[in-house]
Amino acid sequence: MLKEFKTFIMRGNVLDLAVAVIVGAAFGRIVTSLTDDILMPMIGKIFGGLDFSSYFLVMGPVPDALRGSSDYAALKKAGVPLLGYGEFITVLVNFVIVAFIIFLVVRTVNRGLSAFEREKAAPEAAPEPQDVALLREIRDELRRRP
Repeated sequence: MLKEFKTFIMRGNVLDLAVAVIVGAAFGRIVTSLTDDILMPMIGKIFGGLDFSSYFLVMGPVPDALRGSSDYAALKKAGVPLLGYGEFITVLVNFVIVAFIIFLVVRTVNRGLSAFEREKAAPEAAPEPQDVALLREIRDELRRRP
């Protein structure tokens, strides 16, 4: 069983999947940072200082120490039931960014594959017969003479 497991793990598909998961996780963190640190503050600035993370509905009792607080993270950490639609908007923007980037990658790959297929399918030019080449050279030489 250990030998079979080793064979399974060493297959190319499993290693490719592992690399894809690691790269995907890193890419996800980049997109999250892009959204949280760059896009959402710009969107907030455009819409008058809007901070999406502060948009939530309190669905249950709030501890006295946090009463009146608008800190979503603190309330969530305290176990207060919240409906965080602002966080949902942020995650939705993350998704749209990731989907768009994946679309661009797939589109680029598809265009590259189509160009490769067209190039492969194009008939190769037949070599020019030697007598035609010789006649072409004679013609060009005659044109150069006064």
